[in-house]
Amino acid sequence: MTAILPSTAGRELSNPPLDGISNLRFSNHSDHLLVSSWDKSVRLYDAGSDALLGEFMHGGAVLDCCFHDDTSGFSASADHTVRRYVFSSGKEDILGRHEAPVRCVEYSYAAGQVISGSWDKTLKCWDPRGASGQDRTLVGTYPQPERVYSLSLVGNRLVVATAGRHVIVYDLRNMSQPEQRRESSLKYQTRCVCGYPNGTGYALSSVEGRVAMEFFDLSEANQAKKYAFKCHRKSEAGRDIVYPVNAIAFHPIYGTFATGGCDGYVNVWDGNNKKRLYQYSKYPTSISALSFSRDGRLLAVASSYTYEEGDISHEPDAIFVRNVNEVEVKPKPKVYPTPS
Repeated sequence: MTAILPSTAGRELSNPPLDGISNLRFSNHSDHLLVSSWDKSVRLYDAGSDALLGEFMHGGAVLDCCFHDDTSGFSASADHTVRRYVFSSGKEDILGRHEAPVRCVEYSYAAGQVISGSWDKTLKCWDPRGASGQDRTLVGTYPQPERVYSLSLVGNRLVVATAGRHVIVYDLRNMSQPEQRRESSLKYQTRCVCGYPNGTGYALSSVEGRVAMEFFDLSEANQAKKYAFKCHRKSEAGRDIVYPVNAIAFHPIYGTFATGGCDGYVNVWDGNNKKRLYQYSKYPTSISALSFSRDGRLLAVASSYTYEEGDISHEPDAIFVRNVNEVEVKPKPKVYPTPS
């Protein structure tokens, strides 16, 4: 049996967003937590002290966010803009624009660039050091086969997941053409892509309650290691109920990873040994986003209904921060069974 941890959901942060939480991310330097929301806000919290440190408003829903440094960051919005925020000074500016809602944003410390992915079927790279204005900050525009749904950046390697189950891999040092073009091994729409911390591959989740573990090395030996597994499902009255897997987050030390689904559960996995380590008790509603802190000590969980069943009554959106016992996230292949 998979271990089910105590019923506490973790510590709930005060002053949560007023609408759906699209993403949350811990800083690489502290316990600061950046949160984007459909209520048009980007909020900065100190997750350790439960303090709201700042808030900026967009003209439309904010679909993604990422840190620049500990008190500044970038956001992607349905108002077609990519924005930069400096919470310490209260300043903001528009870094650039797309022709449709901007779904994803990443900041590359290696390249010093912001990467945005949009439903206009393009990827754009921006230099935040340039003067304000698109002509001065836009580094390049890269057409994609379909709408961009998810991005993941590990080192210089960027993985782009789009509609139509396309997966495109770039090396940021040479964006003239993709390093690889792939098709998702999962049969249905992609929800999330997340690169392995060691840079050897990526995990991909879909609406069908599955996760695929993929590797960049195209050698036969490495491709033989890839696999997919079922998760975030339950049997009821003799039939399987399948939930979308919205979020994937890797532990920065042990390489284990957490998945969050529309079933309201967070599962933690040992991908190398194909084991589910444990499952947290159920959260109030769907899990829309997950993030481990830089030292792996904390896990932030966005409990936020994702409208998979339409406009129905649901629990309020909430952010939970739980302490992660390092013993629990270490791989324990002899204790837990292989996931079905």
